Amino acid sequence: MSNIRNLEPKQVWNYFHEITLIPHPSKKEKKLVEYMKEFGKQNNLDTIVDKVGNVIMRKPPTKGMEKRKGVILQTHLDMVPQKNSDKKHDFEKDPIETIIDGEWVKANGTTLGSDNGIGVAATMAVLASKNIAHGPLEALFTIDEETGMTGVFGLKKGLLKGDILLNLDSEDEGELYVGCAGGIDVSIKKDYGQEKSPLGMTAFRITAKGLKGGHSGVDIALGRANSNKIMFRFLMQAESDFGIRIAEAGGGDLRNAIPRESYSVLIVPEIKATDFKKFVKGYEKMYRAEFSDTEPDLSFTAGTTTMPAKVMKESDQYRIIRAIFACPNGVQRMSQAMKGLVETSNNLAIVRCSGGRFETHCLTRSSVDSSKEATAWKIAAVFHLIGAEVTMSGSYPGWKPDMNSPILKTMSEVYKKKYGKTPEIKAIHAGLECALIGGVYPNLDMISFGPTIRFPHSPDEKVHIPSVGKFFDFLCETLKQVPAK
Repeated sequence: MSNIRNLEPKQVWNYFHEITLIPHPSKKEKKLVEYMKEFGKQNNLDTIVDKVGNVIMRKPPTKGMEKRKGVILQTHLDMVPQKNSDKKHDFEKDPIETIIDGEWVKANGTTLGSDNGIGVAATMAVLASKNIAHGPLEALFTIDEETGMTGVFGLKKGLLKGDILLNLDSEDEGELYVGCAGGIDVSIKKDYGQEKSPLGMTAFRITAKGLKGGHSGVDIALGRANSNKIMFRFLMQAESDFGIRIAEAGGGDLRNAIPRESYSVLIVPEIKATDFKKFVKGYEKMYRAEFSDTEPDLSFTAGTTTMPAKVMKESDQYRIIRAIFACPNGVQRMSQAMKGLVETSNNLAIVRCSGGRFETHCLTRSSVDSSKEATAWKIAAVFHLIGAEVTMSGSYPGWKPDMNSPILKTMSEVYKKKYGKTPEIKAIHAGLECALIGGVYPNLDMISFGPTIRFPHSPDEKVHIPSVGKFFDFLCETLKQVPAK
């Protein structure tokens, strides 16, 4: 592992290093919660853990700052557990192996956890410091942001006292976020019939891999391939041309990550096996051409495998293939209010066909609630046509921008004075916890910002070292300049 402890600012990188040593995938943050409780104790901070597992700490104002507005520093403790298929790593037991690569820190074949570990570390550095000026200070460390926002969904009124919330979970230094998309989970399930594999067939395993994947909100507009979509597009043509029969298929494992790898196990008439291999190679060539700019490492291959005992009933196979192929995916609409912002999207995140059970899971996002709901129902309509059960859950609202925000004015002035340029004011096509926290505490003045992080939610995740120092300096100066009550 690299010695990131020597990077500047050391207090931030030291805490981030300690976080990487503690396994903390979503819904498995218990060890990190215990670490945070001990941190609070060691620094004489008023520390509580609420009923759902969020950690809240309070620190009195420094001398002369008693009359400033109270600030809540908000981050999440969990990380997305993604790894390359050839990487042996247990996210519930193993530490993250960090690598310094020029001006970037990344991990060895896994997600890094800079989303949101750097924000957590920066908050800890402020809480532990004896020379950073600030008014009344609170820190809210939530759980399970990445897979269900369980922490903020369970946040109760009356726990937080502050006037301003600074969310440290954005991924471009020099940008201040004032709004975000809402989201809803769409889940589809259906039983399908199976029958004995016919004689005179050859079995193949088809594999799509080498895709970049990425954050299903932040990266959805980059034109990257969705491994589930390219797999089922292939299967539809293969069914028509070769009479394939599917034994099983699957791809993706997280709703909020664009799927990078998918597979299918199928059988083909023996007399067509040679032509089928050429057919697969043709699809790989075609996909490489279509995604030449975004997916240079795309691989789509076929290898012979053991003959499966059973395959999907033909009528069910026909319907399931076409439903997946027709399911909306990617950008559905661009924002009319803010240039360059995705308004509505869907990520066809997870597909499973195995043992007579089909399921798929989508994450639909939009900054317009009615559009979010319409897209979710469009997905439902596709799968209702094949008799599938569709459920919608975990809906959360968007965060509407307030361009007259006092803390936005303060932070813009601080940034321009400190760095000689005006920060960009943006909204993000991702679910920030600000939206849900604002629902519980509607009078909070909120901003989201952070260091530069690239390819979060994928093993390519990396954080820009110089941006971490700039982000932390900006945070400290902002705390110093928070207006009076």
